[in-house]
Amino acid sequence: MSAALRAKHLKRKRHSSQGAGTSDTTVEINEGDVVRPQWKPTWKDFVFIPLGGVSFVSLIAWCILFYKRAGLDWLLYLGWAIFLIGIVIIVMNRFALKRRGRAPNGGAWLRTTVVVDSGIYAVVRHPMYLGLILVLLATLLISQHWITALFSVPWILFLCNAVRGEDKRNSEKFGDDYKRYMQSVPRMNLPVGLIRLLRRKKRG
Repeated sequence: MSAALRAKHLKRKRHSSQGAGTSDTTVEINEGDVVRPQWKPTWKDFVFIPLGGVSFVSLIAWCILFYKRAGLDWLLYLGWAIFLIGIVIIVMNRFALKRRGRAPNGGAWLRTTVVVDSGIYAVVRHPMYLGLILVLLATLLISQHWITALFSVPWILFLCNAVRGEDKRNSEKFGDDYKRYMQSVPRMNLPVGLIRLLRRKKRG
């Protein structure tokens, strides 16, 4: 099955056993609708998702335990500012995808069917990754301890590398629409993204 199947007034029947009998469910797919295989977790998901959760909880614990360990107030204030910016970006990311992503009814808001290029996505292509990186960086500045760096730095490097693969997957999923989007919106460079957005609005 290809990544995207387009059909005009396509109808399919799904037979499911219920007790001694069967029931038919007819699903109508109109032209322009996109049908993709259901997401199935791999061994990487079973490994990295729990590991990420444990690491994040540990990072917060170390941040609280070693709060402002070096006693540098300016780093502390900078860390909290970056932390708040990261949280705002993550919230804006969720809001934009839920509102513009056209996820299937009953599906997760991350399962978008169109390229979202408004809201925070008009500034950077990967706001979720950017927000997480900023939060991780903030915990390092707030705690000011090398143990926190052991948790935060590897995950920052991992996310910076993972975002490249995300561009590749989105290009395969959305085709030319996403490639054009890549040309106008930077990956995670927030200042550059804001400048480009202002220029587009000025031209428009």
